[in-house]
Amino acid sequence: MRLSESVKSISYLKANAADLIDEINKEQKTFVITQNGEAKVIVQDIKVYEKTQETMAMLKLLATTRGKSKEAKGIKETFTELRNELKFNQ
Repeated sequence: MRLSESVKSISYLKANAADLIDEINKEQKTFVITQNGEAKVIVQDIKVYEKTQETMAMLKLLATTRGKSKEAKGIKETFTELRNELKFNQ
């Protein structure tokens, strides 16, 4: 999706909240909400948010283990452990 297609004003959000939420959930879209012409918040599907958080955690872990590669476990084992921990915390 193009950024220009995903920008909505706060007025639009107020007037069309239910429809916007339906669109976000059905199509797993992310919208930038503006106030006075300035981007203020992101509204996105919860599943997309969770995937983003998991990806960020994995990247952070990879960056951490990369510096300690001789001491660290294999990447496959590291990601398996991280996925299990994320499932446990949900």
